[in-house]
Amino acid sequence: MTAPHEPFKVQSVTDRVYVELRERILAGDLEPDERLHQEALSAELGVSRTPVREALGRLASDGLVELLPNRGARVAETSSDDMAASYDARLVIEPAAARLAAEHRNPAQIAAMRAAIAAHRGAAAVPRAAFAGNRDFHLAMLRCSGNPFLQRFGESLWVTRLGLRVYVEQRETPEMIALDADEHEAICDAIEAGDGDAAEAACAAHISRARELLYTALREPA
Repeated sequence: MTAPHEPFKVQSVTDRVYVELRERILAGDLEPDERLHQEALSAELGVSRTPVREALGRLASDGLVELLPNRGARVAETSSDDMAASYDARLVIEPAAARLAAEHRNPAQIAAMRAAIAAHRGAAAVPRAAFAGNRDFHLAMLRCSGNPFLQRFGESLWVTRLGLRVYVEQRETPEMIALDADEHEAICDAIEAGDGDAAEAACAAHISRARELLYTALREPA
């Protein structure tokens, strides 16, 4: 009897273009309202226009790109109301994910959380990199929950580039970034210890504080 093979993992050209552009948008390398020209992207990425067009369509479905009739595409703006609503939703989803993560204690995802914390601490002087470390911690925590629905819901909130404005405009000081990392570490410690109550409570307190910081930033002039 023939042993079963591992399933083939095939990533299409469209998938690769989609992942590349999505990461650039999430990281803030492509700014809100920035025009996305298919010809230029095709030349830069070394692909034909078809996968670029298909990837832009997928990004539009994600809410990251706005398709302009007969005028190409541009990076979508995220309104202040959308960002505030996203934080409210996070306060429902992520503490529950932290509790489940403490039940699963997935070693690979705990290691990913630890790596994100280290990257976050090490990037205090580079706002975009600090934001990336912050985001990567929360996404690893969502994956650690072992619940694909919570993971997808949580990731869909992070595509709004939650808090990027706070980091990029440098309202998030090195001291605040260090506090964020300390709170991440407390959440991760509770998860690794299998303490669901502590993980949930620490996550809820962390997001509540971050939400207040965001609200303050949104009220201030850019």
